Formats: sequence, structure tokens, C-alpha cells
Amino acid sequence: MSGAAGTAQIVHASSVAFGRRGVLILGASGRGKSTLALQLMGMGCALVSDDRTALAARDGVVVAASPKRIRGRIEARGVGILKADPLPVARIVLLVDLDETEERRLPPERMRDLLGVALPVVHRVESPHFPAAILQYLKAGRAE
Repeated sequence: MSGAAGTAQIVHASSVAFGRRGVLILGASGRGKSTLALQLMGMGCALVSDDRTALAARDGVVVAASPKRIRGRIEARGVGILKADPLPVARIVLLVDLDETEERRLPPERMRDLLGVALPVVHRVESPHFPAAILQYLKAGRAE
């Protein structure tokens, strides 16, 4: 996969999408990337990639796909490697950083550069509503 400017990379992250709008889930090993991805899949999202995600910048948009060797597989800790029907490609519209914990009730909008594209980023929220909030973000975005 190559971008318009030739920018591409594989990152240690999981990704799922609702429609073609995807979220890239970042964090150190054991932080819960696959767990959050599975929760979102249980709510109707499609797997793009688990553990490693291939990213490319195309015309000011970051797109995600799965490296061929792991396509259609997701780790469920304590259960095993599960099969999933993967979405071939998704546009990344949100980054979730599980290494940072959100303390504010209404956090400011944060942006992070990824392959030269500014994308919104949210931090881990220690609450059962977090996966549902991420799904709603994928569906409709954030209000101003």
C-alpha cells in the first residue's frame, strides 16, 4: 500500500471501522488494544487489523489495512486467536491512545500528526461507556 506522497508504515496498533470510518487503537503491549477492538466488533464494527496495522497517507487521508499474514485474525485473551471477516481498508478518523488516561469529564479536542495528517486523539477512559462512546464518534463525530 503506498500513499500519494509515498508515506506508508506498519504500526503496533489495532483498528476497526464502522462503515469505512476507522479508529486506530494505540498502546503498549497488554494495554487492551485487542479488547477494545473486540468490544467495538461486538457493537457492529468490522475488524481492519489486530496488533499490527498497515497505514498509508493518500490525498490528505490516512487509510488502514491489515498485513496479509494476520488478516482476518484477532486475539481474544484467554480464548485464543479468533477468525473475523476483515474490512480490506478503512479511513482513519480517530486515534485512541490507551497509554494515556483521561481525567477530564469534557476534555479538549486533541490532535496528533500521523503520516503528515492531523487526526483527533482521545485517551483511555476508565468507564464501561468508553467503547460505546468510540462507536458513536465513528458514527457521527464530535460536537463543537
